[in-house]
Amino acid sequence: MPRYTLSRQERLRSGKTISELFVSGNSFFAYPLRVNYSVNDSCEIPATSVQAAFSTSKRNFRHAVQRNLLKRRMREAFRLNKSALQNAAERRHVAVMFVYSAKEELEYHRIEQAMKQALAKLTAMLCREIPHT
Repeated sequence: MPRYTLSRQERLRSGKTISELFVSGNSFFAYPLRVNYSVNDSCEIPATSVQAAFSTSKRNFRHAVQRNLLKRRMREAFRLNKSALQNAAERRHVAVMFVYSAKEELEYHRIEQAMKQALAKLTAMLCREIPHT
C-alpha cells in the first residue's frame, strides 16, 4: 500500500540541484505545469528516490496568498499520485521541479489532471530509459 505523505526528505531543497535542473536537466510541458527533471543513476540507494519542488511566478501572481495556494494544490496532487513514479525510479535519484505557468488561477481538479499527465509521462520516460553503467 502506498504511503500518501510528502516528507521532508522528498522535498527538493538543494539550491545546487535546482540550478542543475534548469541548466542540464530535461523538461516538458503539461498545461499548466512545466516539468524540469534530471535522473541520476547513482551506485548508492538514496533515502528517497524522488525529490520534488514546486514554484509559481511572482510576475503572474503578485500576492503571496495566490502563489501559496497554487503551490499547495500542486503539492497535494503530487502527494496523492506519486507512487507510480517512485516505483519506476527504484535505484535512481530523480529530481523534479514543477513550475506553474498559467496566467490564471485554475481549480484543483485541473491541476491534478495535469499532474497525473506529467507523472505518467515522466514514469514512461523512466521505464524506457536504460541505466548508464
